[in-house]
Amino acid sequence: QVQLVESGGGLVQAGASLRLSCAASGRTTSRGLMGWFRQAPGKDREFVAAISWSGGSTFYADSVKERFTISRNNAKNTVYLQMNSLKPEDTAVYYCAGGPWRENGRLPTSYDYWGQGTQVTVSS
Repeated sequence: QVQLVESGGGLVQAGASLRLSCAASGRTTSRGLMGWFRQAPGKDREFVAAISWSGGSTFYADSVKERFTISRNNAKNTVYLQMNSLKPEDTAVYYCAGGPWRENGRLPTSYDYWGQGTQVTVSS
């Protein structure tokens, strides 16, 4: 079993930065793949970024490339999402997700565990 708790969301103006954190507990073998997803009102949950256990593999949605960076500190059992140059369209609830390594980390079905989410609101 893995528990995930997100933090770091908030209300910011366009162009600002935020860093989300995801504190994980439980079996490390179940955290080979960690990802961030987001869901805006009335929309489906969408992939944002993902990272392998070693951090050697990272991948991003096209909409956040060059602006967002995912990283992890396994000694602290924490995954981060650094978000720069935020836009109003980044407004959503952001969810941390985890599970054993699987090939297609862009799919929500590739993850076994989910956090409760943290709200990010970007005003124009």
